[in-house]
Amino acid sequence: MAVEAVDIWLIVLRWIHFFAGITWIGLLYYFNFVQVPTFKELDGPTKNILIPRLVKRALLWFRFSATVTVAAGWVYFLTVWGKGSFYDVTSAWWSISILAGGWIGTFMLINVWGVIWRYQKQIIAATEALAKGTPAPPDMPKWGKRALLASRMNVALSLPLLFFMAAATHLPIVV
Repeated sequence: MAVEAVDIWLIVLRWIHFFAGITWIGLLYYFNFVQVPTFKELDGPTKNILIPRLVKRALLWFRFSATVTVAAGWVYFLTVWGKGSFYDVTSAWWSISILAGGWIGTFMLINVWGVIWRYQKQIIAATEALAKGTPAPPDMPKWGKRALLASRMNVALSLPLLFFMAAATHLPIVV
């Protein structure tokens, strides 16, 4: 069997999806299980130093790894679907599993950009303004709570996401 260009493309897409996904979910878990509890223990001035530096950079990687993961995943799926022979895309389980994971991931991406980043961007700007002497906005604690709630939702959704993505080809009981 000869290797076609589309097969190489699929390998590249799969690795991009895989690497970006590890980065995205790893940062999601870092924020929820390491950073949030640690920040609760820190004083205000220390947080004000870390937010514009550490959090801003970590959120950049978080947002863009989420985007690359979802984009590469959908391009991979559509390429496989169009090729029709890489996997048995007519298999009900493969299609259901991959699509379920893909839609969960897409919802999580929308949550990253539409909720988490929206509020974190406001927190970062307010923290940078605070360093210049501007008082913190009264709504700042609400922004943090809303971003945290959206992030916790993504943690919860990451479990079925990972299940469906892995189960598509690695759960022979269902196939």
